[in-house]
Amino acid sequence: MKKVLIITYYFPPAGGPGVQRWLKFVKYLPDFGVQPIVYVPENPTYPIIDKALLAEIPEGTTILKQPIFEPYRFASIFSKDKTKKISSGIIANKKRQTSTERFLLWVRGNFFIPDARVFWVKPSVAYLERYIREHQIDTVITSGPPHSMHLIGLGLKEKLHMRWFADFRDPWTTIGYHKSLKLSVYSENKHKILERQVLNTADKIIVTSKITKLEFSKITDKPIEVITNGYDFEGISKQTLDDKFSLAHIGSFLSGRNPKILWQSLAELVKENSAFADDFELKLIGTISQEILETIHAYTLGDYLNLVGYVSHQEAIVHQQKSQVLLLIEINSLETISIIPGKLFEYMVSERPIIAIGPRGSEFADIITETNTGAFFDYDEKDKLKAAILKHYAAYKEGKLQSYPVGLQQYSRKNLTQKLSQLILGS
Repeated sequence: MKKVLIITYYFPPAGGPGVQRWLKFVKYLPDFGVQPIVYVPENPTYPIIDKALLAEIPEGTTILKQPIFEPYRFASIFSKDKTKKISSGIIANKKRQTSTERFLLWVRGNFFIPDARVFWVKPSVAYLERYIREHQIDTVITSGPPHSMHLIGLGLKEKLHMRWFADFRDPWTTIGYHKSLKLSVYSENKHKILERQVLNTADKIIVTSKITKLEFSKITDKPIEVITNGYDFEGISKQTLDDKFSLAHIGSFLSGRNPKILWQSLAELVKENSAFADDFELKLIGTISQEILETIHAYTLGDYLNLVGYVSHQEAIVHQQKSQVLLLIEINSLETISIIPGKLFEYMVSERPIIAIGPRGSEFADIITETNTGAFFDYDEKDKLKAAILKHYAAYKEGKLQSYPVGLQQYSRKNLTQKLSQLILGS
């Protein structure tokens, strides 16, 4: 088998969406003649823990660990709750930020470039340089964010004759939250310089969307491959659907994703249709920002809210199969049109219709349309959204509500891993 070294921050027992991509690649790479060796922090500060995911790591997988200095531990002295939220990507609306939050964001944006894991770069390069030489590894893959992982790859590439693939689960300087970090002009330029260095030094770039490929192709001439996220067969038995007409959002619900057209549509339907009001349930599963909750209550939807909270990945899959309709919300910003939420692919195989809301031009809208798994609405299409919800409700009352997906096989984790393995095994 060909050995490949994978450098990633998020790996079990970490939970959340960031861990799924490389956990699944590691799971299936041996089926295609590739032996993954995984390098992760020994003492990370993960905002979410899901120990059940440890069972998915193939037996015998080599996992290398080295200590990491995590500034978030010290930042928690100021506010443990706010530090945890920032580290997990929940950034309050600018007008609602406390002085502590503004201070923590300013420090995070200007003192830790590209991110708070930057102190792991130099010791990792020193440790891995020796390991790569001793074990004759010729291919290294870094996965970001955090983009400090790519700086480890950059450092190794400067010292060793090896192939380096930089995998971007999300963009770097064009990611939506970048503007929230209160960057100075110097810091912003530093990010762009590092991004350009990585993109022009790596032998190959891997991205999750066509739009990100187009953005990066303006910065580098290096080959860029699109390998999206995907779904796996989780071995969960068919679930009985909720009795209620449940609309479920599964995953982190950030302040920037506050879809007021959805809350307004639901508030009107509850008021106009007593049968709908009797049957309706809004399920929120995962970490939810306080601003989202306050807006829901402002639209008098509190009585219909089922706040489930964070659950394991397996439990999340169960909720996907049980819920009547699945909600997929993306921030209404030009910077997010390239983002294809990882949960989309798991949603698609649940056979539950998806209602997606995002900015016009979103790449994931095309995927939903091509796979016949739901409907997409931009933030100006409130009337169409309301009509779609009512149509789903009518189908629910008739016992006929489900989706009829087509062409999903291309997004299976195993097929996507085969595509990755061809890159690794190629010259």
